[in-house]
Amino acid sequence: MDHKVNGQGHLVLGGADAVALAEKYGTPLYVMEEEVIRAAMRAYRQSVERFYDGKGLICYASKAFACKEMYRIAKAEGLGADVVSGGELYTAGKAGFPMEKVVFHGNNKTPEELRMALDLGVGRIVVDNFEELETLSALAAENGVRPNIQLRIKPGIDAHTHKFIMTGQIDSKFGFALETGEAMEAVKQALACPSLNLTGVHCHIGSQIHEVTPFIRAAEVMVQFMADVRQETGHTLGELNLGGGYGIRYTDEDDPVPYAAYMEEVSEAIRASAAALQFPVPFILMEPGRSIVGEAGTTLYTV
Repeated sequence: MDHKVNGQGHLVLGGADAVALAEKYGTPLYVMEEEVIRAAMRAYRQSVERFYDGKGLICYASKAFACKEMYRIAKAEGLGADVVSGGELYTAGKAGFPMEKVVFHGNNKTPEELRMALDLGVGRIVVDNFEELETLSALAAENGVRPNIQLRIKPGIDAHTHKFIMTGQIDSKFGFALETGEAMEAVKQALACPSLNLTGVHCHIGSQIHEVTPFIRAAEVMVQFMADVRQETGHTLGELNLGGGYGIRYTDEDDPVPYAAYMEEVSEAIRASAAALQFPVPFILMEPGRSIVGEAGTTLYTV
């Protein structure tokens, strides 16, 4: 992010004098530039419109920075929201965010959080394990609702990032493993639950990824799995959620791929895979977080 300096030699953030902000609000002070956030959101949304005919939903991963104003901005920019806790879900609701555009994640959701999601009518719940699948099925039946769910799949992809922020490998604690047959078993169990509506599958291969290739490979693996599901169960999944993980500039050496280029290549990979397998091109969801807010924030200190 480029910063400006005014005639007094003061840093300017979003049109505001940083010294004046510090004097008014005290320090340390977090300053978020709304226009930088909005520009990033628009770039994501417009890339889907341009390269995927608009058949997708960008969901802001609010774990990156959650407050009511962020949800209001995401709503105004036409984005969905990825939430990972009852707190984020509550905050989104208080901000008036449309619940049908909320995706509820987390590998340790409590029954209370799941009830909250059902009561609010969230658009999609991403199920992470067999215990959650069983719990959610029972709660949905008890409440007389049939929520849309996606299953989180471990595609076995090396994301070429730090081992502590890789999440798509076979031994990840998140999701159902593809290679072991666990993922297909989860699909069959979900389809056997009359209180659940399985709409698609989700994967997230890691964070701070600066290459397109791992995302392309993940997309190809996931489309193949969707085709395998149809072959084995007769059920056609209509949604593919590729998660987030796009890198940002932490150092001068970091060189993230422009999102438009990423979206163009991933879109081509999805279409090509679907065509080769004679499978319908799926509706896609993507969940950028830090790449929306990471370069929009500045922390002010007094020394």
